[in-house]
Amino acid sequence: MAKERIILGIDPGTNIMGYGLIHQSGNDIRMITMGILKLSQYKNHALKLKKIFERTLAMVEEYHPDELAIEAPFYGKNVQSMLKLGRAQGVAMAAALYKDLPIFEYSPKKIKQAITGNGNASKEQVAGMLRTILNFTEMPAKLDATDGLAAAVCHFFQGDTTAASGNYNSWSGFLKDHPERLKK
Repeated sequence: MAKERIILGIDPGTNIMGYGLIHQSGNDIRMITMGILKLSQYKNHALKLKKIFERTLAMVEEYHPDELAIEAPFYGKNVQSMLKLGRAQGVAMAAALYKDLPIFEYSPKKIKQAITGNGNASKEQVAGMLRTILNFTEMPAKLDATDGLAAAVCHFFQGDTTAASGNYNSWSGFLKDHPERLKK
């Protein structure tokens, strides 16, 4: 597990984008900040995407996170909503990629499972568990903020995913990182 890192978590949305940042030191984590980017006042979809890109880039430049954890769009019945949500996720990812941040994507169910132990937990249950884990007192007005924070905490719970990401070019590269897997 990484000794020290900052994780930016994002819950993308076209009306509200939730975000949270945590600092990991060994096995301990603390919340740096959480909040929302309110986009409903912008009627133009392209302008919303621009604001998402700018805010994500600003957070990367201000907090210098080591990794981005982002919630994947869930599959719904409204195709147009899915496309808009995918674009919102894409521009947040593009801002992170522009600053060479590794990106890790988690399904809503995976995030809820990691935080509460129940993949079908409500937003309120996730927020309540995060309050216990990170010891903050004031709940945000919009739970999209805790959803962004949950993505970051979910990523922390996955361990050191940079070393165990499965991105190997050869067996020797894999065995170098996992010598215990070689039978003698």
